[in-house]
Amino acid sequence: MTEEIKMQFSDKIIKLTAEAERELRPQFDEFDRIAYVNTARVLEAFSAHRVSEAMFAPSTGYGYGDIGRDALDAIYADVFGAEAAFVRHNIVNGTQAIAIGLFGLLRPGDVMLSVTGKPYDTLNEVIGADIKNGDGSLADFGIKYDDVNLLPGGGIDYAGIEKKTAEYGDSIKVIFIQRSKGYMNRPTLAASEIGEIIKFVKARCRASVAVDNCYGEFCDEAEPTAYGADLIMGSLIKNPGGGMAECGGYIAGTKRAVELASYRQTTVGIGTECGATIGQNRNMFKGFFYAPHTVAQAKKTAALAAYIFDKLGYPVEPAWSDERHDIIQTVRLGTPEGLCAFCRGIQSGSPVDAYVTPEPWDMPGYADKVIMAAGTFVSGASIELSADGPLRPPYTAFFQGGLTYESGKYAIMTAADMIISGK
Repeated sequence: MTEEIKMQFSDKIIKLTAEAERELRPQFDEFDRIAYVNTARVLEAFSAHRVSEAMFAPSTGYGYGDIGRDALDAIYADVFGAEAAFVRHNIVNGTQAIAIGLFGLLRPGDVMLSVTGKPYDTLNEVIGADIKNGDGSLADFGIKYDDVNLLPGGGIDYAGIEKKTAEYGDSIKVIFIQRSKGYMNRPTLAASEIGEIIKFVKARCRASVAVDNCYGEFCDEAEPTAYGADLIMGSLIKNPGGGMAECGGYIAGTKRAVELASYRQTTVGIGTECGATIGQNRNMFKGFFYAPHTVAQAKKTAALAAYIFDKLGYPVEPAWSDERHDIIQTVRLGTPEGLCAFCRGIQSGSPVDAYVTPEPWDMPGYADKVIMAAGTFVSGASIELSADGPLRPPYTAFFQGGLTYESGKYAIMTAADMIISGK
């Protein structure tokens, strides 16, 4: 570090960061290995589908014959080990992508069973589990929801799943799995672990398996579709957009499941054959190319945060030495003040709006006030460095992303210094 930079941080944080980087070298090497495997798969798909400059051209109107859109759909399918996929800039977030998939697969009288406990906050309104009827939720259409809570420690309750599948029988049409922790303090599932769940439930019912894949793409060597998931869904301003996609989402899976989902994205009979790309193709292709490397950068940033804050005495999950199956790192600050200080530290170390002081606010789709640090080039992009958390015990910061390890390191050091100094 130059003397100028050294002056911005305490000696304690400088020494702790240097120690962390020495200890984390084996983990960093493994993240790079996985990034190479996934990059090779992306490059092979680009070559197989003859990606060319012409595919970046914008389409308008109905979008008939958009060769870039169709090629990107095929590339996502190949890389994710799926039969089909569609990628669209006008899917507004991961929640909408999941909703499209669920409304595509479920019909009145069907049962949706979540086997990873209660889903992420914003999905509860889609399901209609916690709100009054009338807004067009799944519940409004006569679709029943139930769940199996995770075991203490975050393990899958296979006995509970067996009981529920026997109880509902063939009425279960969707088994839902949330890969990442969301706003829960539980381990993220590896793609291979999801594969074991799929084997278990497919032996007991004929339901489709739908996976909320947000935050997990390219963290493992394969996606849940390669292990038998019928549908995976995610957001382009998270992992697969690589920091380049300005908006959008994707759905991938079996040909029939993707077809049914596409009818909810557009309409029956049209599916994926329409949809103007209006100049978004280039960034979506470029982002997918960058994604394996960018995800590795984010994982390195998360591991560094885990090490530093663990040594400062804060509970973290995963531990700095653990395998990582998504880009999220939790730091349990214990108090509202601690959570706010952490987020303000990350904001002040961000490239955009570093001068802004984040404050808790009533965010749409959340029961509690949420504080969010998001000094990002794309608004709300989780693959860029951000930190957020609901103001409820145990006051946990959910830290994710980082387009470059170097910028993530700077922000973490800034946050750590602010906390230990009481600023």
